[in-house]
Amino acid sequence: MDRVQEAGLKSLNRAELRELGLLYRQVASDLAVLRADVSAVHFAGYLNQLLARAHNTIYSGHKTSHLAVLRFYRDTYPRVFRRNFNYCLFGFILFLGGAVIGSILTLQDPDFGSKIMGPQMVQTIERHEMWTHSVVAVKPLASSAIMTNNLSVAFLTFAAGITAGLGTMYMIVFNGLLIGVIGTACAQAGMALQLWSFVAPHGVLELPAIFISTGAGLRIATGLLFPGVLPRRESLARAGREAVQLLLGCVPLLLIAGVIEAFVSPTEISVTMKFAFAAAVFTLLAAYLSGVTVKRADASPTKVGSGRQEK
Repeated sequence: MDRVQEAGLKSLNRAELRELGLLYRQVASDLAVLRADVSAVHFAGYLNQLLARAHNTIYSGHKTSHLAVLRFYRDTYPRVFRRNFNYCLFGFILFLGGAVIGSILTLQDPDFGSKIMGPQMVQTIERHEMWTHSVVAVKPLASSAIMTNNLSVAFLTFAAGITAGLGTMYMIVFNGLLIGVIGTACAQAGMALQLWSFVAPHGVLELPAIFISTGAGLRIATGLLFPGVLPRRESLARAGREAVQLLLGCVPLLLIAGVIEAFVSPTEISVTMKFAFAAAVFTLLAAYLSGVTVKRADASPTKVGSGRQEK
């Protein structure tokens, strides 16, 4: 046990692992017998401590290392994303539908846009001003606030999947509606270029992250509503594990997006440079999620293996 606790289960070979499992079951059985014997309290206490140590070692799994985290984001996460791409795509469609509805309603009824945006933003747009000047003044603080808000939205959208997906769909549609209202109001005020040159640099990460978190919420809803041949609890547990993995990818995306939104988007960099920067970032994201890096990583072991065979 001491060796296992120091070096982990990987320090044992296959035979030792079998023996550990056998001993664990035997000790658990002996402990059940001793607990029924009042005169064996001392021995029962010793076996209980031994069993607890073994339980923690066996069921705690391997300790997460920096390399394990790196491998997850480099290799595992793109595969998880591709398996659940349709859920994320549906989130994008809901967002786009909300944006179209918001734009149409704003064009038909300007008061609708005012109610959604609030009087302060309406007045700012009427003065043909962007509301990003305060971000430039306090960049580090603004970056932290933006990250916190974006992460809150992503986690809430994900968690709302437990409402059979209704909460998740409401949140993504409402966010799309808000974008549609603001985009239409800015276009009417002749500020479309200002708006989208501000949104583009960070939006190419922030919006996909929101679509992914929506996909994670919908994945939970699918496991809940359509268990198939599995018991509903097991179906939900499996869907939840995959949804959590899907959500984990949103965290670095939103952290990077928060930094860009505070330090790049509101600055006086030329519009051309901002759109070029956004295009470059989105290309890198698309390459990553499509599995380009994974394919390269998978190619390396093959070469090494073939080299060994040749030897």
